[in-house]
Amino acid sequence: MPRAVLFYEALGFPVKFGGSQEAFTSFAFGDAYLNLIVDTRAPVNWWGRVIIYVSDVDALYRKALAAGLKPSLEPSDAPWGERYFHITDPDGHELSFAKPLR
Repeated sequence: MPRAVLFYEALGFPVKFGGSQEAFTSFAFGDAYLNLIVDTRAPVNWWGRVIIYVSDVDALYRKALAAGLKPSLEPSDAPWGERYFHITDPDGHELSFAKPLR
């Protein structure tokens, strides 16, 4: 994480949450975010996740369930200030649907 934080900060990505000594760091860039996770258990081909802001996280979660999709977790409030849930697309890319709590 220390090398990654230095790299992204050098490119102008401000740290929104976490930092060089944390296992999770979120960088802001424009209206989007880049999350980095230190997890030695993660598969080698795991690339990260895309965060998509929506107006109603819980409604989208219910819609996903109704469509027969299987989110990896129920909506929850995160310490970094978002309500979110994750789901993986058919190709293994993880998506996070979120809404700022503030």
